[in-house]
Amino acid sequence: MKFTYSSFGQVQIDGEAYQRDMVLNNQTIEPRKKKNSRHLKAQFGHTPLGPEENIPWDCIELVIGTGYYGSLPVTEEVLQEAKNRGVALKIMKTAQACQYLSEASSDTNAVLHITC
Repeated sequence: MKFTYSSFGQVQIDGEAYQRDMVLNNQTIEPRKKKNSRHLKAQFGHTPLGPEENIPWDCIELVIGTGYYGSLPVTEEVLQEAKNRGVALKIMKTAQACQYLSEASSDTNAVLHITC
């Protein structure tokens, strides 16, 4: 799959534009269900990636794109769950995550924050 993050608020995956946070789960693209983490927004100043979301754990490696500026917080529970499951986490700004995903194996899943 080819990922491009050429402008704030938009990711292209295999030429198709997406303008909301995405989850890549076993080569399938679905929207991120961040509503499940909104109750943590006051604590983090931004809706974080929390354990109640649709995190695609069925992988060897999980890439988390933290947005244009790298503002997406990741909760300690998500970090611990990755460790418990033996999933390698790669946390980076979304532009870097897209470059990485374009060359990653099919055993790599992702959560991509599109904006900040």
